[in-house]
Amino acid sequence: MGADVHEYENLRRPEGGDRPSGTGTETGVDHEFLELERELTLLFRRARARSGEMARQVHPDLEPAAYGLLQRLEESGPQRATALAAFIGVGKATMSRQLRALEDLGIVARAPDPADGRAWLVDLTETGRSRFRAVRDARRARYVRQMAGWDRAEVAELARLIGRLNSDGEE
Repeated sequence: MGADVHEYENLRRPEGGDRPSGTGTETGVDHEFLELERELTLLFRRARARSGEMARQVHPDLEPAAYGLLQRLEESGPQRATALAAFIGVGKATMSRQLRALEDLGIVARAPDPADGRAWLVDLTETGRSRFRAVRDARRARYVRQMAGWDRAEVAELARLIGRLNSDGEE
């Protein structure tokens, strides 16, 4: 993990403290949302760092942003580039560049869409699928170890709440 994450962690709540250290008395601040922002910022920083690690485990030249694309293909099967771009939230040109790079690495392949011969479907190659699954399984094992002290109901509740946050963010 980078130094920025460790520096940020120093701003978290001190042992037994009610407020994060380094913050003065703030009036008019919704402290629950301030705490949420603080924790999400740390979570996202860690996720970005780990995303790069996971991408490199799939292939040393894989860009971190491509990991989510591989996850989508694994979960949903072959997709048109336009559908992938819409799901990930990038433009067609960006998606084309990413797919071209993934094809060059042998991670994905394109095939004609049987429903429309003018269109192409993108899917993981066997090598891409195998590498992605190995990394995904290792990540899942890390979650299991990290949350070993959690009750399964707590894990399910966290997943439900994050799912709700993600759904609400689509508006």
